[in-house]
Amino acid sequence: MDTLKSLLSPLTTNTNPIQDTLKLVVIGGTVETARRVSVSAWNGFIDSFFLTAHFSQEDYPYDWLMHWLSKHPAWGRSREFDITTRTVSRHGLTQSTSGDIEDEEDSEDDNVLDGRKKRKVAIIPSLDTTHTIYYRGHWLRITRTKRFQDYGSYAELKISVVARNNDILKRLVLEAKREYEKDAEHRVHIFMADTTYGCWRWNGARQKRPMSSIVLEPGVKDMILADCKDFLCSEDWYAERGIPFRRGYLLHGVPGSGKTSLIHSLAGELGLDIYVVSLSSKGMSDNTLTTLMGNVPSRCILLLEDLDAAFTRGVSRDEKSTGAPSSSSSSSTSTAKTKDESNDGSTLSLSGLLNSLDGVAAAEGRLLFATTNHIERLDPALSRPGRMDVWVNFKHATKWQAEGIFKCFFPARASANPSSSPTGSPSKQSDDPATSQENIAIPKRKRASHVVPLLSEEEISELAKRFADAIPENELSVAALQGYLLKNKTRPRESVEEVAEWVIQERETRAKLKKEKEEREAKEKQEADEKAKKEKYEADAKEKEEKTKEKSERKEARAKAKKAAARAEASKSAAANLSASESSADEAPEQPSEAQPSSEFPSSSESDNSSAGVEADTEESVTSEDEEAGKELPPRGWRGKGEVGCCQGQPPDQDV
Repeated sequence: MDTLKSLLSPLTTNTNPIQDTLKLVVIGGTVETARRVSVSAWNGFIDSFFLTAHFSQEDYPYDWLMHWLSKHPAWGRSREFDITTRTVSRHGLTQSTSGDIEDEEDSEDDNVLDGRKKRKVAIIPSLDTTHTIYYRGHWLRITRTKRFQDYGSYAELKISVVARNNDILKRLVLEAKREYEKDAEHRVHIFMADTTYGCWRWNGARQKRPMSSIVLEPGVKDMILADCKDFLCSEDWYAERGIPFRRGYLLHGVPGSGKTSLIHSLAGELGLDIYVVSLSSKGMSDNTLTTLMGNVPSRCILLLEDLDAAFTRGVSRDEKSTGAPSSSSSSSTSTAKTKDESNDGSTLSLSGLLNSLDGVAAAEGRLLFATTNHIERLDPALSRPGRMDVWVNFKHATKWQAEGIFKCFFPARASANPSSSPTGSPSKQSDDPATSQENIAIPKRKRASHVVPLLSEEEISELAKRFADAIPENELSVAALQGYLLKNKTRPRESVEEVAEWVIQERETRAKLKKEKEEREAKEKQEADEKAKKEKYEADAKEKEEKTKEKSERKEARAKAKKAAARAEASKSAAANLSASESSADEAPEQPSEAQPSSEFPSSSESDNSSAGVEADTEESVTSEDEEAGKELPPRGWRGKGEVGCCQGQPPDQDV
């Protein structure tokens, strides 16, 4: 009590102000120090019992746990939350979370309004807030934060639990992984190359495409799938023989034949992600491509699309085009293109591409797929075995493919007594489009309102046969057949009846486009020739004008120099005559003064004659130079080589 009174005495008694201030400072510092020490000791005591795990958004476990938390009931009952219409998962898994806000008045039929889906409103716990969730007899403290870097921001998840070992966290991660993979079973993740920072960016998740929807020539699809599976299981075999664990596939052929679709289907069948590299993108260089190739995961599909147009920026890729932009564009357009290309930082070379594919720093364990429409344009070093081990040629649709595509679009009604398919038909293969509809991934959204009529297997086979007979062999692309059937997806019978007319229209359209292209190319060639002739004519005229001007300037300079020399010579001779006359006058003083003018007059006349002679010589030299110049400067009304100043048809003047 006495101590408390002594401490409070400065507040109740009148003492020295300096002493009172010092006492208050000591009291405040002591209280604050005690508070900080107690808080630090308590946090240290608590943290000694907690296990903490950190998950970054740049890695897969973050997506697993966020997907698992979005379904946990406690996640939607957070005391501090954000209301948003954006999905929780960045991988686009279609799902319902525990924080969804549903309108009781909305029905399932109202999910799509005017062609646009209604937005879902969800509750997401706020950032930098700790949330508590009970899991398997343990309380988990979960904190979601956001960190900022030079190239952007990324989220981070921190989970703490009171436990003696980390088994509870291991079980949590494995459970989240299994649930995530179960929901993502029918998804293929796409990653794009970021040339700015030399890293991979997630671009979205696409629905898996079943292998049955890809209709190729018999045996081609099974061969590629078997080769991919065999490669993924042969890592030890490659290591024992010292062979780099890499495999390359070159898919070449006509556009619209299903090259990219096959890669998408293979990724879904093998459960691999797709990493896409655009070699002609801005900022792509040898160093950037090497860094990207080195950061590719060991189990994935690396896709290089349109390899023949990798080093060009043209818009035409036909048999005659090299991929370079057309030279017949307008001056403004060419100026803009030149400006854009000058600002483009793409410095990728063929040597850098080759080294990134199978160099020392190239990643192993990946499946490389490259597509091209013109294999003849590829460098032999790029398409050699070791870089491109398997070549697959894609052609236009055959009758066999047309029949298979038709059966894939219009599945047959299941029958109680299935009958065997006829020999040689596409339905007899292991990837029967008619019987593989059950393997197609069923999305969790509501099916479309239009319904495809289910016909019997016999009728579908007959319609498919008729459809294939109407399709010409190796003339139309698979994409063209697919586009036609998409327009008639609910009309199987009508599509067969109208296919002949559609083929005629396609031929007319292709002929028209070909004719227009030829006319355009002819016009462009004519304009280019005219432009070249005009430029050549202007260049010749300019060169001739410059030569004429140079010759005239040279002649004027020579004439001026000769005139100046003649004047100097005349003045010198006049001075000499004057001095001679003065000396003669000094020697003969006895002569009368009347004779002096007569003696001076001849000297002046002689000087005049000499100057006139010099001028005549100058004119003769100029005339001779004009004649030596050739026919470029013909004389105007003058004739003769020896005469000076003689007009045509008149004798020379005797006075001259």
